[in-house]
Amino acid sequence: MPEVRLDNLEAEMKRKKITRHDIATLLNLSYRTIHSRFNGESDWGYSECVKVRDTYFPGMELSYLFSTDTQSSE
Repeated sequence: MPEVRLDNLEAEMKRKKITRHDIATLLNLSYRTIHSRFNGESDWGYSECVKVRDTYFPGMELSYLFSTDTQSSE
C-alpha cells in the first residue's frame, strides 16, 4: 500500500488555522487516533479524506491533500 503524504494537507491546515483537534472532532475520533494518522502509524479511510476535504477544503483535489508516492524509484 502506498504511503500517504500529508505535507500539502498540513500546509493548507496551517493557512486556514485548522488544527488536528479540529480534524479529530470532525471525524469523531480521538486526538490520539488522528495523531497516529498524521504520523503514518494508521491508515486514513477514503470517506474520512473526503469529509475533511469537503468540510475544510472544498474545491481542492484529494490527490493534492492526501498525495501518495505510487511511482517506484527504478
